[in-house]
Amino acid sequence: MLKAGDRAPDFSNPDADMNFIELSQFRGKILVLYFYVRDDTPGCTTEAIEFSELESEFAKLGAAVAGVSRDDCIKHGEFRDKHGISVPLLADKEQITCKAYHVLQDKEVDGVMRKSVIRSTFIIDKKGIIRHALYGVSSRGHAEEVLQLVKELN
Repeated sequence: MLKAGDRAPDFSNPDADMNFIELSQFRGKILVLYFYVRDDTPGCTTEAIEFSELESEFAKLGAAVAGVSRDDCIKHGEFRDKHGISVPLLADKEQITCKAYHVLQDKEVDGVMRKSVIRSTFIIDKKGIIRHALYGVSSRGHAEEVLQLVKELN
């Protein structure tokens, strides 16, 4: 697992519009990178909406927010449009970014072991260093908690 003080792993993932987003694009800004299980599930929808509602507050603090899941760009676009999500949603179909950030766990579903995403958030500072690595978070109210942590960095 990653921890505060570690260098954030590089990533390059397409968003809902198939534009590639990379960690290097956020140098000089704080990045809130959150990982969620799947588009259009109750908890993930709540979390995405709450981050979107606070996006301007994050921006005032010089922070950007992006969500990552294993859904594809098309599903991200549908999810974004259905719920008015404004933060970028990055597709990680190959699970490369999920593996780099150690957010996958084995979970038994209907008697079969499968990889599942642990709902996690990373606050990455302007130099690309992880300041907070939050694994196993709850969706409701999480965006507000993260906003408070970002305020403490300024």
